[in-house]
Amino acid sequence: MTTRQPFNIMIVGQRGRLQYEALLFVASLRARAPSFAGRVIVAEPQPGPLWPDDPRIEPDIAEALIELGAEIVPFHSDHFGAAYPYGNKIEGLATLPPGEPFIFFDSDTLILDDVGAMPIDFTRPTASMRREGTWPQEELYWPGYTAIWKSLYDKFGLDFESSLDTDHPDEYWQRYLYFNAGWFLGSDPQAFLARFLDMSLAIRDDRPPELVIQPLVPWLDQVALPLVVHSLGGGRPGPELDGLDGDITCHWRLMPLMYARESDKAIAVLEEVSAPNKIKKHLKKHEAFKRMIYQSRGQKVREMFDQDDLPRREQQLRNRIKSAGFWIR
Repeated sequence: MTTRQPFNIMIVGQRGRLQYEALLFVASLRARAPSFAGRVIVAEPQPGPLWPDDPRIEPDIAEALIELGAEIVPFHSDHFGAAYPYGNKIEGLATLPPGEPFIFFDSDTLILDDVGAMPIDFTRPTASMRREGTWPQEELYWPGYTAIWKSLYDKFGLDFESSLDTDHPDEYWQRYLYFNAGWFLGSDPQAFLARFLDMSLAIRDDRPPELVIQPLVPWLDQVALPLVVHSLGGGRPGPELDGLDGDITCHWRLMPLMYARESDKAIAVLEEVSAPNKIKKHLKKHEAFKRMIYQSRGQKVREMFDQDDLPRREQQLRNRIKSAGFWIR
């Protein structure tokens, strides 16, 4: 069932870099999708034993987010916290109302166009395909892609064969269901949360033998996500969702990479929504935004690359930017 019904958006916001990214995200949503009718929930981790420092958003940034119509909703970190902050996107799902369609976005995302007008089938969970073959990692004595992924499907009693993209050959990474966790969606955030949490903890605490030499930090969320999506009846996104990895949203990740490789449209939106004084006065406190956007170093990075002929691997981009002295997180 394809729908244009209102849905809710969740991002994570907390003290430090993510609070500034969250403000930029919400500013872009309001500028580029002004008719968006759903709730915008900024999930905020609370102080507790898993956070050595107070993770709550600074009051002035919180006020700016609320002025833009976002809701800051607290949640408690019971399983991950500072040791694995990527777990915020899992535990933070508790802030969303049950039974209402949702999209989670990483905070380092820009809205470029009217995301609320997209035809989305929320009954079929899915996630971002803008990824590289980052996991599993080839090792000298590893058992191979098939053995590793099949061990995970077997662990949770899932059908492995139906998850495969048989257009790709055996032992090629794209044959196996694998997402970037920069966005994911579904019809019921609480059902998604329960499955995501159970699977992530089961993999972390009792991994199959085939995973014994595989790193799970920082990849745990992306290891569990395909299993969650598959178990809930979802899979790879159809072409109708291409905009979530392109013209509608931009998962920019790091400012130097944003300027090096993203579209002219994305750069224009970035500089448009960050320009108003009520936004600029906050964002310029973040060193990466100050240098890249407001001191125009991002444009210098952009001039280093031909956006129509970029290096194939992200690491090549990073190395060239670092060599030029423009790298910043």
